[in-house]
Amino acid sequence: MAETVTLSGQTSPSLLASLDPLLREWLPRQRWFAGKGRPITGFSLVAATELLPPTAKSSLHHLLVRAHQPLTLGSPAHPGDCYQLLIGVREALPPRLAPALIGHLDEGPLAGHTVYEALYDPLPAELLLEAIRTRARIGGLRFERDPDQEIRDGLVARVMTAEQSNSSIVYGDTFILKLLRRIVPGVNPDLELPLALAREGCPRVPAPTGWLRAELAGEPYVLGVLQPFVQGASDGWELALRELAKGEDFSAEARSLGRATAEVHTALARALPTVTLGHQQLQLLVDGMIERLEAAVQAVPALRPYAPGLHSAFTALADLAAEGGTWTAQRIHGDLHLGQCLRSPAGEWTLIDFEGEPSKPLSERRLPQPPARDIAGMLRSFDYAAHSADPPVPGWAEACRAAYCSGYAEVSGVDPRTDPVLLRAHETDKAIYEVVYEARHRPDWLPVPMAAIDRLSPRRLHS
Repeated sequence: MAETVTLSGQTSPSLLASLDPLLREWLPRQRWFAGKGRPITGFSLVAATELLPPTAKSSLHHLLVRAHQPLTLGSPAHPGDCYQLLIGVREALPPRLAPALIGHLDEGPLAGHTVYEALYDPLPAELLLEAIRTRARIGGLRFERDPDQEIRDGLVARVMTAEQSNSSIVYGDTFILKLLRRIVPGVNPDLELPLALAREGCPRVPAPTGWLRAELAGEPYVLGVLQPFVQGASDGWELALRELAKGEDFSAEARSLGRATAEVHTALARALPTVTLGHQQLQLLVDGMIERLEAAVQAVPALRPYAPGLHSAFTALADLAAEGGTWTAQRIHGDLHLGQCLRSPAGEWTLIDFEGEPSKPLSERRLPQPPARDIAGMLRSFDYAAHSADPPVPGWAEACRAAYCSGYAEVSGVDPRTDPVLLRAHETDKAIYEVVYEARHRPDWLPVPMAAIDRLSPRRLHS
């Protein structure tokens, strides 16, 4: 591999300055951009590395760029989120790369060239895999791998075009590389938890084959994770919708998925520390739920009639803790739903994407939590799938929810339904989050979580 040069402090600002107007237009259109709805007032360069030696016709730049935005509309600009960008540069873009276009540069060190999202280009994408295979160190970037897993060369790369909060490249149906887009310092659970599960021999999560890191100002950053690609796998959400459209029962799959979830939870509890939540710890958990409810009621007036009943879901949990109840907390998936699950052609389920909710701070995502939080997320996902069917299939979600809990109990020895207060609190908290999200982004979907709100809030309190 050709030697790569880290851009100097003299060159980097001029490159970023020339990219600035293009990035202001391009970034907000990306699914993974977290600052939608707020103007970008500028950028600052965190790190820049040339991944290919520049020629007269092309070059390739790995950038970590911080977008400056006001925290709220009308407030002063703030050094905001840091994003990982892979910028390709060509004299002209061939038609096959038209969807990757960022824009044309009129000034700066690359004036007269076209810049584009390089992940759409097989050569840069394959360079990343080769760097992992050879454990390359390029500028401040560290490409690392599991020495016990083989990475063949010559695998053809293709970018996955489905919208998601990160970007993924598939290599010859053998590996998938997820590049994290919004970068934060620290230990990222999307690498930490699969590595821990691999040490435990848990087959429900693909063991990481390699990863990409950087260390900046003494802080570690995880930039990407390479894992085996589950060839021919069906996304759990898409599979559920297909079965619904055919009027087919999904409870057997839900039961298997419950077993898989319990296997992952059991392995995580073995691999990483668990804690006991008593009165004080539960009160903090409940306070957070109540705070989110109060903010949601302000944001979505339709919640107001339900607020007392929803509040009772949380205070009931606090009351149990005050009476001496305790619960075990552990590391969990953190954002579990049907779309985070893959079923292989052989019928085996795997869980993916352990990043947690990207909107939450990394420190919060790494806290031990009751497994009921993951379970509640999956129960809500069955509800969403059922409401997507046209016409509706009566009892479909209820059958899936029951089967999932039964499957979970078969492995864990504990049926989530035997702790209804804890489960209701977490499902209520999740439904409140969904109401706010749908009201802001997908108003047509708002009736789905509102139906759950109606079910979870005792009618006598809001009639």
